Amino acid sequence: MITTVTLNPAVDKTYTAKTILPGQVNRTTSMMMMPGGKGINVARVLNQYGFRVRAMGFFGGYAGYFIRDSVQKQGVQCEFTMIQGETRSNMNIMMEDHRVTEILEPGPTVTPDNMERFLSQYQTALQDSSLVVLSGSIPAGVPSDIYATLIRLAKKQNIRVLLDTSGESLLYGLQEKPFLCKPNQNEMAYIAGKELNTIEDILPEARKLQQTGIPLVLVSMGEKGLLAVEEDRYHIAKVEGIHAVNTVACGDSVIASFAMSLELSENMEQAMRRAVAISAANATTMESGQIPKEVAKDLMTRVEYECGI
Repeated sequence: MITTVTLNPAVDKTYTAKTILPGQVNRTTSMMMMPGGKGINVARVLNQYGFRVRAMGFFGGYAGYFIRDSVQKQGVQCEFTMIQGETRSNMNIMMEDHRVTEILEPGPTVTPDNMERFLSQYQTALQDSSLVVLSGSIPAGVPSDIYATLIRLAKKQNIRVLLDTSGESLLYGLQEKPFLCKPNQNEMAYIAGKELNTIEDILPEARKLQQTGIPLVLVSMGEKGLLAVEEDRYHIAKVEGIHAVNTVACGDSVIASFAMSLELSENMEQAMRRAVAISAANATTMESGQIPKEVAKDLMTRVEYECGI
């Protein structure tokens, strides 16, 4: 069982519009609503590929029930902790020129009692977990070092943890040395404390991070591809010629793919090719985290891969 944790899930509403004009009435041409949040997206991808997956986190109100029921219908085992207040909704507005405007709600406040119940459920879930994926932002009321706490608990059970978050919660989490972390280019710059514009800028900083005791560091670099750094070498993979429709959940698709590769004991080249292909395939469809498998399979043959020391 792979356990995913989404502390601040959301209902994702994706709109299409010709343009967005601030301060004026804007009409959209379509709207699609689905459960969201980074760990939810990871769970959805894993489930599509036949892996047993559990989704945990906090949920409340109508939006929370919508997420739980939708994810359960897709075959994911749901063990969310109920709280008062309404789970947030996020809006992604996609314009004709392919620019995406995101409006993200902060989410409800989590109480100490909510935290205590969640931690109890989490420790029970660890008993049959082979991997843990910790993804996304944290809601109000949750301490900034929550991911550090969850990593410590998992490592006590010799369970590998994949971490994908940002800000203070990322810095705290890195202190506990997860098995894998996946900052994007901006988050890598935040960790390094300086601007990183090229692969030549990013690679030495990723190496520094890996050398702190994190076995595998992934950096998603958008059109420049995916960088992986392990103890004795680096890997870069990318695929070109993709008509991107919606890039939401591309990073989550990378995490899901690496979770698969770890479960299957795949080598790094295979893992990189799969991750880039699944992430790119995700971008070709409006539905975030819904992978067109035949597209992903075809893209794997087109991935450009490089390995160096």
